[in-house]
Formats: sequence, C-alpha cells, structure tokens
Amino acid sequence: MSTPEQFAVEEISPSYWRVTFSNGEINLIDPDTIEQLAALITRIEEAPDLTAVVFRSANPEFFMAHWDMRSDRSRVAAMKPAPSGLHPFADNLYRLAKVPAATITEINGRARGAGSEFALATDIRFAGPGAILGQFEVGVGSVPGGNPTGRLPRLLGRGRALEILLGGDDFPADLAAAYGYVNRVVPEGELEAFVDGFARRVAGFDKVAVARTKSLVDVESLPTAESYGASLQAFFQTSGRPENAHRVRSLFERGLQRPDGVELDLGRRLAE
Repeated sequence: MSTPEQFAVEEISPSYWRVTFSNGEINLIDPDTIEQLAALITRIEEAPDLTAVVFRSANPEFFMAHWDMRSDRSRVAAMKPAPSGLHPFADNLYRLAKVPAATITEINGRARGAGSEFALATDIRFAGPGAILGQFEVGVGSVPGGNPTGRLPRLLGRGRALEILLGGDDFPADLAAAYGYVNRVVPEGELEAFVDGFARRVAGFDKVAVARTKSLVDVESLPTAESYGASLQAFFQTSGRPENAHRVRSLFERGLQRPDGVELDLGRRLAE
C-alpha cells in the first residue's frame, strides 16, 4: 500500500510555491515525513526559477505538533546517511535552511519539538495570534534532536534560548515574536493573505539577487552541519531511557498525541 503524501505542493507560478502539510489528527512528524521531506527539498533545490516557498498546515490547531513518539525507532535508526554524512532527519533541516529560495512559514496552531525545529530551519516565520511554539524535550528526559540548540541562541541570545530549551514551556505567539522566535504576529484572519502577499513580493524579484543575499546572511547566521549531527546524536543517546518512561507514560495517559488531550496546553501539563 502506498504511503499518503504529507506535503501537497501548489505551484502558484514558476517562482512561487505553496506547500501544505497534513499528517493525521495533529500533524505529527514521523519516518515517512523524513523521506518525503527529503524528496521535496531536492525538488525545491532543482527548480530553476523558484524564488519563494510558503510552508503551511492543513490543520488550524496544529502546524506540526512534534515527533511521533510511537513511531518505529528501529526504522529511523536504520536510515542510511545522506550524501552530507548526516542522518536524513538532520540533513533535511540543514538543507532546508540553505535552499536558494526564500522559505516562509505560515504558523497557525502548535509547533513544538520537531515542529518548532522545522519552523526554525525556514528563513522567515509569520504567526497567527493562536500560534504556540516550544521545545518540550527536556520534560521527557531528552535532548532536542533538530538543533534548536544551534539555531535559537543565534536568533534570541543565550539566555532566552536556554529559557525555551530548559523550561520546556509553551511560547504563545506574542511572546514568541517579542523574543524573536517568530518574525511577527499577524492579526486574526489575516495571516494567509499577508503571507501570500509577502511571498508574491519576494517571488517577483530576481532569483539571483534573492539567493545570493540569502547565502551571505547564511554565512553569518546558520549553525554548521556538524552541530546538526551532534544534536541528533544527543537525542538518540537520551531519548527512550527507562528512567524517563514514567514521564512519557503519564503524558500518554493524559492524551498526548490526541487533539483533545494534553497537546492543547502541553507546556503547562508537562510539569504536573
């Protein structure tokens, strides 16, 4: 049986694409996401005229909830390294950050853990007033694997990065914008039109100028490939340890990975 496509690509024009993510009730990231995202990034890299890409969600409550904590760990561990030498999960985020096109996220709802890491790998993040971001991994005894440890300090500064990473709490849209986690919050009902307008503006400019400008900013602001590898290795070493099984079990008992459970206010419930 074929795997459902999680990324629906709408080619608005040769220079502007809109990509909508959809995977289950709360948009979990899983091993299929890794493989499909790798193919999508290659497609973006090879599109000759593509200048702007918008990433959005089919679910207004969940942009990308987080990694599927019930996914097949052995399948993920067995994935062959990408040409960069990185595990495909880390390679996806590293490559996404460096594609020639400008990447823009339209964040409605929740983006925690790997969902937050995906958003951080894009160039520009616009949020609706109901957006929530966070890195909750320490609350289940893990190190974040998608390198927010390399990305957040560059965006927010060391202290605020550690507040997010060590506190494991939710950051609502307004606070996320004040910290620099997202670029700005767009008023209720206006996010889609605003992002579309911004993307069309960028897509209308010369691709060489956009790509070269972005590459110069990347030199000054992006983490190294090695830091992505180190982050994921630390995740593999710390996740799933038996001494933290009770934390994960408690969250699942209270509705983790269900649209009406602790996912709604995971930051607060994590510490209970």
